[in-house]
Amino acid sequence: MNLNKVTVDDINVKGKRVLVRVDFNVPLKDGVITNDNRITAALPTIKKLIADGGKVILCSHLGKPKNGPEAKFSLAPVAVRLSELLGKEVIFADDDEVVGENAKKAVAEMKDGDVVLLQNTRFRKEETKNLEPFSSELASLADVFVMDAFGSAHRAHCSTAGVTNHIKDTAVGYLMQKEINYLGNAVETPVRPFVAILGGAKVADKLNVISNLLEKCDTLIIGGGMAYTFLKAQGKEVGLSLVDDTKIDYCKEMMAKAEKLGKKLLLPVDTTVSKTFPDPIDAPIEVEVVDSSAIPADMEGLDIGTKTQALFADAVKTAKTVVWNGPMGVFENPTLAKGTIAVAKALAETDATTIIGGGDSAAAVIQLGFADKMSHISTGGGASLEYLEGKVLPGIAVIADKN
Repeated sequence: MNLNKVTVDDINVKGKRVLVRVDFNVPLKDGVITNDNRITAALPTIKKLIADGGKVILCSHLGKPKNGPEAKFSLAPVAVRLSELLGKEVIFADDDEVVGENAKKAVAEMKDGDVVLLQNTRFRKEETKNLEPFSSELASLADVFVMDAFGSAHRAHCSTAGVTNHIKDTAVGYLMQKEINYLGNAVETPVRPFVAILGGAKVADKLNVISNLLEKCDTLIIGGGMAYTFLKAQGKEVGLSLVDDTKIDYCKEMMAKAEKLGKKLLLPVDTTVSKTFPDPIDAPIEVEVVDSSAIPADMEGLDIGTKTQALFADAVKTAKTVVWNGPMGVFENPTLAKGTIAVAKALAETDATTIIGGGDSAAAVIQLGFADKMSHISTGGGASLEYLEGKVLPGIAVIADKN
């Protein structure tokens, strides 16, 4: 996939209508935004287009409305917050059909530098199926399309891909450009040694990622719940730990692949175990640390142990590029967060380029206070995983390449 895309710095938008696909899928409680990170992340692109005299038309999805329009998924609160952050009025075009009379009127009356926000794109059934006439209706509002929603780039929807069938001038925004620069280059042309760290619960979620990263990285570290399937594949007893018995042969294949390619594959050498899973998840829990080959039959592994923390941290110390996706244990519990904290700390202390691949690992790094020490924290969990798998992301592929 060509990663050299036309950006907002390469286009002239003065007097033009610019449709920008942003990611305003923010958490709401009783109609109030509880975290506006995604709105603030979009500001640099929006401000650039305003400064350049573009007429900025924003579109995004919010939540998963099932049967068309639902008031609780309205983007109205986002328009209010965005107006505050920009220090100027954002016109909210509240049409259940998204491109309705309000939207058409608002866009027709725009002056250079004005901002209009459309209603939730998923209020239209066609959106997620990438069907007409929604793509052409969206496109009819604009002269230029800017994609700046990396979290939705792995989906071919009307607002991320279909619209480009009708608008020939396309570019990526600053947020997308940063994701492409970090994630894309880390995987395609990493500065070596390149260490990849995978965690999380299920091997099944990361099958293609493991295989693809083994070909790209120098060392692959596996922690989290998925490590126990690998340990079982090595013939170790794993007690009550989470195991996917259907993936044991796959794990054996991956270990053989690593050996054949001359790559290091690091698994936990010791494990933090308990007789019960914490309920609620942050409840106090009694644990002990045992060797990974000596997990008692009545206990389950819930985090990496102390020797493993040191082993993984040492591997990170020698790296020049590190990509991390997925926590090392049940990080929501203070007792079981030690492995994830140790890895986050190792990344925070290295001079390497450190890239956090969205999802739970991003949440962990932010929650544990290490966010400002990372080179890049991806805004898209699913999208960054598919990127690491080596898949072509539709929302990137449709944007014009730089000559």
